[in-house]
Amino acid sequence: ADLRRRVRDMEQKLQRERQDHRDIYWDLSHQYKTMQTELTNKVKKLEQEVSQLKEDLALSQEELSKEKSERKQEEQEKDVIIADLRQKLDNMYLSSQLSATRQGWEDESATLHQKYKELLSEFGLNALDL
Repeated sequence: ADLRRRVRDMEQKLQRERQDHRDIYWDLSHQYKTMQTELTNKVKKLEQEVSQLKEDLALSQEELSKEKSERKQEEQEKDVIIADLRQKLDNMYLSSQLSATRQGWEDESATLHQKYKELLSEFGLNALDL
């Protein structure tokens, strides 16, 4: 009887151990599947994020290229305006010099005219008669 009781106790203990083993196995399997699902979801999320970042980068690079092109065009337009203004400034300077030189010639011409008029008058000649 004692031996049977011990066998029965051992069988019950074995049954509990087997159940514990099954419970642990089920729990670990469940944890593994949960972790696998979470990691799969995280990978998908990160892949979507990478994809979005690539799109953003492509748009940013396109905008940068466009901005560089516009700035280059603006710079060329400004260079043309500057060259035009320099040309106008040079023309104004030359015009001013020509005007000053003309005034000098007119003054000198008037002086010479008056001098020759006086010389003709000394000889009794009228400059208007000539």
